[in-house]
Amino acid sequence: MSEERPVRLPDATTLEAVLAALNPASADAELAAALANAFPGFEFTTAAVDDLYWRGDARMVLSADGARLGDHRAWVENELTALGGDLTAFWNRHRSGEQKFAEWRGTSAFACAATGPGVADFVQLSLGREIEVLAGPVVDPDYRPYSADDLLDPSWVLREPATDAPLLSGPVYRLGSRAAGSIVHMRSFLARRARIDKQQRQANRPELENRIIRQVGPDGKHDTAFLDANPDWFDFVPRENRFFADWERSSACAHRIFDHWAFDIHDLEHGGRREIGFIPRPLKMPTEKLVLEDGISVHRLMERTKAIDTEIGLRFAWFFLMTHGHWVDPDVGEAIAAGLRQGRVRLPPRDAGVLLAWADQPYLF
Repeated sequence: MSEERPVRLPDATTLEAVLAALNPASADAELAAALANAFPGFEFTTAAVDDLYWRGDARMVLSADGARLGDHRAWVENELTALGGDLTAFWNRHRSGEQKFAEWRGTSAFACAATGPGVADFVQLSLGREIEVLAGPVVDPDYRPYSADDLLDPSWVLREPATDAPLLSGPVYRLGSRAAGSIVHMRSFLARRARIDKQQRQANRPELENRIIRQVGPDGKHDTAFLDANPDWFDFVPRENRFFADWERSSACAHRIFDHWAFDIHDLEHGGRREIGFIPRPLKMPTEKLVLEDGISVHRLMERTKAIDTEIGLRFAWFFLMTHGHWVDPDVGEAIAAGLRQGRVRLPPRDAGVLLAWADQPYLF
């Protein structure tokens, strides 16, 4: 971010106008520059994550010659009404496949720009990159629908990231829902995450002070106050904050975190309770998962973690992949931590400190 130019944080209204003005033919190439032009002082980078979704709110019905007949739901409901709600008649009328439906399918995209030198000093925009495709016939030609819901939520078409369905329009970029954290300044978000967790824990203090843990052993029953058994309950650090703190004090800190990770953020009310957090999404994954195989030595595990770091292009990358819990088995971290304590393997002191602290109090996403 430029220090000479005034900075205006991205706002939803301007951002939506920028996205709407992109030419689909060049949207991918021009997205970062368009954002930088709209928000002077920021230098945006963009990245995509392959997590296919499809929208049920914007389907269209097309005739055999490609003419748009109208909104999918309204068209189906009108056709059913004209046939007196007879599903069999509807199926027989349209199973030839002349009428097809189009739908928008997308994947997540993220745009980030630094706002300062710290690991959490950046703004993240969560977007959807969407294309409209000719999905398939309006009814399953092989199976009669059992209900109108079957017609309104078509499940007989193949939906895969790689598709040969004809492209009708796009790609276009859309702003994610505000509840999902579509525009987030990460440092502010982490402060809010920690504050809300602390407030929620403090709100439960009266109940926790009276809570008793009863254990039954060979010598009888023993009652222990919950807070005596959990003396650090009010000092808890959320996993989101630990992820960033671990990055900052590890060998990974030489790299900007948003060059390697995107953050799928949620901040909403559910059941009368505030739910806030994120799931980290790696922008590059290793070709193979690392699991703790029977009989594998800790030295062999170290070799394989170094291979992951080399493949990702980031020192200590394996640790952060492990906290996600999918690409590196958490048991690998436990085994290496045990090897460190036994003096059998070594890590740079800063990375060893992060791993051992994690082994004492693990967190996973």
